[in-house]
Amino acid sequence: MRTNNHRGERVNSDVQRVLSHIIGSELKDPRISLMTSIVKCEVTKDLKECKAYVSVMADEESQKDTIKGLNSAKGYIRKCLASSLNLRNTPDLHFVLDHSIQYGVDMSHKIDEIMAPIREKDQMENEEISADEMTDDTSEAEEE
Repeated sequence: MRTNNHRGERVNSDVQRVLSHIIGSELKDPRISLMTSIVKCEVTKDLKECKAYVSVMADEESQKDTIKGLNSAKGYIRKCLASSLNLRNTPDLHFVLDHSIQYGVDMSHKIDEIMAPIREKDQMENEEISADEMTDDTSEAEEE
């Protein structure tokens, strides 16, 4: 028998939305980086536990400090989560450092580095073509 998992997906997205709001606007811990985002939340079916994947756009030391700050504020975050969401149980939070956004940014920079010489070559060829067209236009005008 196949079960409908829309409720689980909705709970995950609601928890992610509320956690992002709490971390972004309500926490005042200086250890938590301003460039912190919740990438994904996985709440168990019994709503007892939640694994929150956290991405921090900073150096490794700041990432570790952010996770420590989030873990120390777990009780407050859980209380805010309970008041915002009407769930049977408020899940116990586990914060996991996620490197996917940083990985994507690094890949984008590498692609830009590889593409830079190709773009320069294309730009030089386009300039040569437009210079040739200008000389053709002036020679046609002289012939008339």
